[in-house]
Amino acid sequence: MNKLKKFIGEVKVELKKVAWPDKDELTGATSVVIVTVLLLAIYIGIWDFPLAKFVRVLIR
Repeated sequence: MNKLKKFIGEVKVELKKVAWPDKDELTGATSVVIVTVLLLAIYIGIWDFPLAKFVRVLIR
């Protein structure tokens, strides 16, 4: 139990050292992630449908 209390105390100390992003940084980073995910989904979707049809033709 003593080790757990020590660990939790150390975690609290380390969390105080973290440089948390402000609202503008967080919004910007989140926007980049959302746009990147959407672009990759579109890119994969564009390639997936023709390849799926091609595989269906090969299987027949």
